[in-house]
Amino acid sequence: MKLVLFSALILLSLEAVFSATPLLFQHPLDPLTKEEIKDVQTIVQKKYPTSSNRLSFHYIGLDEPQKDAILKWESIKPTIITVPRKAFAIAIINSITHEIVIDLKVRRIVSDNVHNGNGFPTLSVDEQSVAIELPKKYGPFLESVKKRGLNLSEVVCSTFTSGWFGETINRRTVRVECFMKENTPNIWVRPISGLTIVVDLELMKIVEYHDGGIIPVPTDDNTEYRLSHQNPPFSPKQKSQATHQPEGPGFKISGHSVSWANWKFHIGFDPRAGVVISLASIYDSEKHKSRRVLYKGYISELFVPYQDPTDDFYYKTFFDAGEFGFGLSTVPLVPNRDCPSNAQFLDTYVHQADGSPLLIEKAVCVFEQYGNIMWRHTETGIPGQPFAESRTEVNLVVRTIVTVGNYDNIIDWEFKASGSIKPAIALSGILEIKGVDIKHKNEIKSDQHGTLVSANSIGVYHDHFYIYHLDLDIDGVSNSFEKTNLKTVRVTDGSSKRKSYWTTVSETAKNENDAKIILGSSPGELSVVNPNKKTAVGNDVGYRLIPAIPAHPLLTNDDWPQIRGAFTDFNVWVTPYNRTEKWAGGLYVDHSHGDDTLAVWTKKNRDIENKDIVLWHVVGIHHVPAQEDFPIMPLLSTAFELRPTNFFERNPVLKTPSPKDAPWPGCSN
Repeated sequence: MKLVLFSALILLSLEAVFSATPLLFQHPLDPLTKEEIKDVQTIVQKKYPTSSNRLSFHYIGLDEPQKDAILKWESIKPTIITVPRKAFAIAIINSITHEIVIDLKVRRIVSDNVHNGNGFPTLSVDEQSVAIELPKKYGPFLESVKKRGLNLSEVVCSTFTSGWFGETINRRTVRVECFMKENTPNIWVRPISGLTIVVDLELMKIVEYHDGGIIPVPTDDNTEYRLSHQNPPFSPKQKSQATHQPEGPGFKISGHSVSWANWKFHIGFDPRAGVVISLASIYDSEKHKSRRVLYKGYISELFVPYQDPTDDFYYKTFFDAGEFGFGLSTVPLVPNRDCPSNAQFLDTYVHQADGSPLLIEKAVCVFEQYGNIMWRHTETGIPGQPFAESRTEVNLVVRTIVTVGNYDNIIDWEFKASGSIKPAIALSGILEIKGVDIKHKNEIKSDQHGTLVSANSIGVYHDHFYIYHLDLDIDGVSNSFEKTNLKTVRVTDGSSKRKSYWTTVSETAKNENDAKIILGSSPGELSVVNPNKKTAVGNDVGYRLIPAIPAHPLLTNDDWPQIRGAFTDFNVWVTPYNRTEKWAGGLYVDHSHGDDTLAVWTKKNRDIENKDIVLWHVVGIHHVPAQEDFPIMPLLSTAFELRPTNFFERNPVLKTPSPKDAPWPGCSN
């Protein structure tokens, strides 16, 4: 028996070994260390002692250095030039939001500004943990539990952001919903419906409560998903599998910097964005140099509006990155389950509400993935000399998983030796369930705003809109956005027996308005090109966006959630690089008014031709739940691709051999 070996032969120029060598210097884009987070805590607490101030940290992350400083650092030996190392903290001090910048090298505050605009910072895990315990000590809630005949000791509660619906005065509040545990850990499918609980996070008390009447709590029948607690019959058993790499992995990690095949890039981590991919460059074997493709890429926001306008659900229009934090919600990966046996893992630190560091073990995994065809051809056209030539593809995957409440977001960045970058998202976890007094579809008399997936259980219609921030630097900083439409041309002059054909018509976007694209309206191609760099035959070097299946918002433009989530109005946006324009939904998303979003920034209609530009791509899923999604969802996935287009002179993996076969230990054939 033989297994295909992930061989070093796939590498174009790098030795296939994993390095655990300690760093001699700190990369300027490395996430904050445990010690640096502690320094932020100490420095801020020194100015605002907790003995006399109410202080909570809602963001502690790297204050991103200027781009030109990073590029200069990258081009010169790091021992020669240094980049300022600063942290940015958002803290609520005595109910006032402060934006604090700390110079970590001299260990002092360099700026401390008060936020006076709309919206509030990301929720802290700590305050949510306190809020969910309040109902269990609240008399009216105890009465509601009693009259439903429920066991209080089996009640589990959770927090939900409540959005903004035109109120002129906002307080920092959350909704709290409660669920029944009993014989299943699948609490999300067993809501105690009909209750309204509003908690003021500054006062940390329930300020609104309403019991709208008894609705049956769905049963726990067939809701168990832990294998150790399930009973036969089981599905067909899978055969054992493992990945055998006798020569070791084909990638090298030094700190947070990764080199694999013809790629080099940096893996950062942010408490709001989660994984950040930076400084991705690919080695061109013909030009004998690395060429930058992506300066920085990450998910800027995830907008999840539910489609039930009733009192129990109308407010469920979540912004998971800005309200809860993708990084704060990152979960440890399970070896051999979330990531294959050949994966290497990276730990990271995030902050807690008191400013102390919290370790997330195995927050990121990196692994090679085998199984596809890189390219192939069977030649039968040469008489008497048929042959087949095929190449095996090995890709590199960077993976993380973000769990916000009931949903798990599996987030991948896949790198291909052919030059493509393929970001992908897969959803699993538990549906958002609304309890109803209905056990069969025939009993439904009005719009229930979802699918009856089980007795007394409606899986509510909803959307998932991820927006990627993609600061592409295609072979340099100055780029343009090119739209190429396919146009049908009729043959009317009798020059051909054909009556029609199609051709291309290209247009370079001059400004931000030119670059706003709703996909699906007409066939075409979208590319970021470097008009200052040409191939040997004269084409602009570039990268093409091969979009995900387009999904468009179906809410009206004047609906409050859509005002806040207006960055989903288009599938593609392009802006000039601006260090402060990082978050498509605004810096302060909780209770935001939609006045600091990508849709607002682009109203300036700035020039983007031959500039340092950022591509924003909205990846959407309209989710109509089905019974197969209950009680836990099989993966629902989507992806897009950034693909080289006239970037190389020819196929860059033309001379890349397939990995060689290696005997499996203990096997004789």
